[in-house]
Amino acid sequence: MPRNPRATQWTQLFALPEQPALPLQARLRTAVVRAILEEHLRPGALLPSSRELAALLGLSRNTVTSAYLQLIDEGFLQARARSGVFVARDARPLSAAHAEPLRGRNGQASAPPDWSQRVLRSLLDKPTLSKPDRWRDYPYPFVYGNYDQQLFPTEDFRECCARSLARSHLPHWTPDLETSDVPDLIEQIRTRLLPQRGVFAPKEEILVTMGAQHAYYLLAEALFDERTRVGLEEPGHPHARNSFSLRQPRWVAIDVDEDGLVVDALPAADYLFVTPSHQSPTTAILSLARRQWLLRKAELQDFVIIEDDYEAENLYQGRPMPALKSLDKTGRVIYVGSVSKNLSPALRLGFIVAPRALIKELRVIRHAMVRHPSAFLQHAYALFLSLGHHESHTRRVNQALQERLALVAQALRELLPDFRFRLPSGGASIWVQAPDWVDAPGLSLMARNHGVLIEAGDVFFAKPPYPCPFFRLRLSSIAAAQIPAGIRALGMAVQDLAWACGEKRPAAHRAH
Repeated sequence: MPRNPRATQWTQLFALPEQPALPLQARLRTAVVRAILEEHLRPGALLPSSRELAALLGLSRNTVTSAYLQLIDEGFLQARARSGVFVARDARPLSAAHAEPLRGRNGQASAPPDWSQRVLRSLLDKPTLSKPDRWRDYPYPFVYGNYDQQLFPTEDFRECCARSLARSHLPHWTPDLETSDVPDLIEQIRTRLLPQRGVFAPKEEILVTMGAQHAYYLLAEALFDERTRVGLEEPGHPHARNSFSLRQPRWVAIDVDEDGLVVDALPAADYLFVTPSHQSPTTAILSLARRQWLLRKAELQDFVIIEDDYEAENLYQGRPMPALKSLDKTGRVIYVGSVSKNLSPALRLGFIVAPRALIKELRVIRHAMVRHPSAFLQHAYALFLSLGHHESHTRRVNQALQERLALVAQALRELLPDFRFRLPSGGASIWVQAPDWVDAPGLSLMARNHGVLIEAGDVFFAKPPYPCPFFRLRLSSIAAAQIPAGIRALGMAVQDLAWACGEKRPAAHRAH
């Protein structure tokens, strides 16, 4: 028996979206709202009864009834006694009236602006870390930018978000903060995070940012111009370099060796950006002696240090080295930290610790840009910290990363023994030096053909060597079980590159 055309229409119109994370009732509400907003259902249109729609979609009647009731409460639907459920008259917001633009005498529109001439500060030509489209589909992503599904503390973070939405907590984050931050988060940073790094600061010296990159931008906006001499590690952090470059400072390259920043014979600079905890990208840890000498140099040569305490929490051996900020007695260190990087890079919560006169200026600049970071997220993360979830999550992450580092090291030694690296004592990556004939950007492209993503090392250099044999293997986005196969696939890419370059590789170096 042919199906009722009306039933077919309803089935197609209310097809549930492919969002398995949402309950069936929410997916049905989404389908109904979409049909209304896209004008497939006009105001006053009669909807099928809950019994009829439940039968058509294979849902329980209670699910449909609950969806209808919530949409009635939200003003999309209207119930009429003994008549049924209808689309409410004001269900759709009013749209702007149609109008035609004015045109010249010839009826033609004028030429659009030439944005290539109008943009004054472009970053399009600046090298940076990037990933291909649909990079999550690659089986072996040795790159930064994803959270770990197995490690993400879903229940803990859900608890903190739910508590923040409790009516008793709403007054703590719903008002406009203007230039301020959520006091609970500042207190947790001040009393829980900073003391672990040996840093003690009053609340007036702490500013919350939307991640470390936002901190770089704010500092550049406040402190740099084309006359400012800015020292950067070489190789160094490309995101910091690009954020700073918008103010067009004068770059000063500072050498890095296996022990981090080379402090002796520092060239003249006004500011020096450094990642002493785990140098980005080499993972070298700056020794205590070098830290002390660097601070003394800052006094002697009159420069200010911008310390990004990069991956300081990810330490697997020994005791943490004190932050430069903890050793600073003259106010010459601006400290940049991340609150949420271990949880997910998408959460974007960081902070700056600096003298209160500078923090006061940065608050006004931040207000002009974004007013303040999400107050809801600040409050939820303050709870996450206060309940001890941050520390327990960090322990789990460190255990997992330590395992992954060991697996990568073992696979590299077995499958690519002529590739050099030093096993770091912390952090989430390994800096690898290939044989001199390898150019890492070319290897990176070749590796994609084998499902492998790596971070070519040229982007970390202001003046990269050629060929550039360095690359970084990031471990935060790849499961431990995938690592041996991923390095094996990378070895196959090395073989392909060697063949393309006419380079003969010893049989012992071939990946099997």
